[in-house]
Amino acid sequence: MPYPTAASALDRPPSPARRALQSRLDTLAREHRVPGAQLAVDTGTELISLHTGTADAVTGAPFTADTAVPLGSVTKVATAAAVLLLADDGEFDLDDAVAELLSELRALPDLTVRHLLSHTSGLPTGPDSDSAAGATAARYLSAVCTAHNALFPPGSGFSYSNAGYVAAGRLVSEVTGMTWHEAIRALLLEPLGITPAFLGDPAPARPVAGGHALNTASGQVRPARQNLAPVEAPAGALLASAADLAALGRAVIGRTRVLPAPLAARMRQPEPAADPGALADAWGLGLALFQEDGRVWCGHDGNAQGTSCHLRADADSGVVVAFTGNAGGATALWRDLAADLADLTGVRVPTAAAPTRTGPAVPLPECAGVYRNGGVEYAVKLDGDGMPTLSVDGDYPLPLVCHPDLTYDLVDPATGRREPGGRFHRDPATGVIDRLQISGRTARRAPTA
Repeated sequence: MPYPTAASALDRPPSPARRALQSRLDTLAREHRVPGAQLAVDTGTELISLHTGTADAVTGAPFTADTAVPLGSVTKVATAAAVLLLADDGEFDLDDAVAELLSELRALPDLTVRHLLSHTSGLPTGPDSDSAAGATAARYLSAVCTAHNALFPPGSGFSYSNAGYVAAGRLVSEVTGMTWHEAIRALLLEPLGITPAFLGDPAPARPVAGGHALNTASGQVRPARQNLAPVEAPAGALLASAADLAALGRAVIGRTRVLPAPLAARMRQPEPAADPGALADAWGLGLALFQEDGRVWCGHDGNAQGTSCHLRADADSGVVVAFTGNAGGATALWRDLAADLADLTGVRVPTAAAPTRTGPAVPLPECAGVYRNGGVEYAVKLDGDGMPTLSVDGDYPLPLVCHPDLTYDLVDPATGRREPGGRFHRDPATGVIDRLQISGRTARRAPTA
């Protein structure tokens, strides 16, 4: 059976749902000061592909259905799919020790390929992109993937890690003899009908959108410079349209021949110890998992410099929803638009982890301390009333509201609004709080002087 394409969707007369979604997308883009955005909704029988606004606020270049947007971390879905395809070809097993495949990781003999893809490796996030700009993959991994930097034993916890995907991309290159860009193009993008585009490409084969930031003083948007280091490409260098993301979404729920259905199902299987906290309800191999109305959706969120991109797919219904926007405010646009989809199309799309009941607020003075993830420092201190606050690398501290299960909310000092922040973890042997998890990243408690 032929799969719907963006072109065939655009050739059809506008349906009432398409007209309503277009109007809503136009309105929300103006409200959130987002220069341009795309939405693709694949119901399993029809693909609705929409776009609005401009790809570049300076030149005024229009957004089109083909405009490619920096996807940020949604790139990891493609990298994970490539790894699964190579494993299916017998190049390695998902439970093989990575140290046997990449000499740079010999200091971590218990680390497996599966751990890399599910963020259960215990690897730190990795250095910032400016610091990593001149590094080779071998040098990057040798410096980051050490026993000293490990946050926990592999397979015993979750910490979102770009470094893990640098290692996964390195593995793809070593096995195929190609660069990561060449391998992703050959294994996945071209078979899916996606015209490849990557950050740093001096002559992309398709129109490309730039990211934008909002100047709060003037109310104007300005271009944002992309600064992803070349070595980090497997974690965030892919550019694509919402229609392209819909094609990738069809692949990870087994609706294409590019990624065989058993492999797609393996990607969607929740991994043990992969508790992502506020990021999602669970995590598979390269895919975040979200619960909504008794169903489990898979997908990923990504932010490059001044962009916000999102993918959701439901294997049971075959529905895929993809969104791209070229400004930081596009994240809020996506949430508002996703909420409207239920009324406009009947599709209820999860944008975040399902809310949980965490119990009453409790004092937790024992959480105070310094926690580190690589070069990032998280300081938890008690204020004058004995309530904990959290600052990151010395930034303004945010109040925390802690709960009996060791989860906590972050409090906006200006509005008092609470947002799920993460949780503290106790050492199972001693009962002492030894780790802090925030937005999916884990930081290990530093020893006191």
